[in-house]
Amino acid sequence: MTVSRALRGEGFRTAVFPDGAEAWDSFSVSLPGLVILDIIMPRMDGLEVCRRIRAVSDAVPVMFLTSRDEEFDRVLGLELGADDYLCKPFSLRELTARVKVLFRRAGIRPEEKGQTAAAADLVTVGDLSLDARRFSAAWKGSAIRLTVTEFRILHALARQPEFVRTREQLLAEAFPHDAYMSDRTIDCHIRRIRAKLERVDAGYDGIETLYGLGYRLRGG
Repeated sequence: MTVSRALRGEGFRTAVFPDGAEAWDSFSVSLPGLVILDIIMPRMDGLEVCRRIRAVSDAVPVMFLTSRDEEFDRVLGLELGADDYLCKPFSLRELTARVKVLFRRAGIRPEEKGQTAAAADLVTVGDLSLDARRFSAAWKGSAIRLTVTEFRILHALARQPEFVRTREQLLAEAFPHDAYMSDRTIDCHIRRIRAKLERVDAGYDGIETLYGLGYRLRGG
């Protein structure tokens, strides 16, 4: 497969599966470091594979390959927890660059200018606690499983509670090495973050939408 050869040429180890079901059979035994999924696959489509991955892990970066006219599927993929998507036709150079970005994002710790790493990594806002060293989050002591992208967005909001962060600002925080993402991506991830917080606290309403501006995390 061309994609596999291109990634191997950049030093990545790859495994290719003929359909979604066979891919999931392998992932259910051992998850890889990163997953690239086509939305349309035989036996099990990419959306279902992503759904199953996210049921067991939020840490594995997931990228979708999608046709330009599949906007609904792209949005649905992000809502299921995908970290990135690439529209067909695409260049192999762009694909390998995106893969490197996803691996870098999974390993980079956000830091505030003028702060020590420890001060920047540990953030507490009311009952919300975030630890960027471990990409871990908790609400009232209950762990919240977030993807790397979701964590970066919530961490950006939590570092400046009560301040409005525009979608463009949150994109820069969540995708620091990627200029290709649409600000609509942020809306999808915010919905997922809210849903995960509501699972541990049904009354949670700490992320406020300011229409035409962006989002704000309440400090109380």
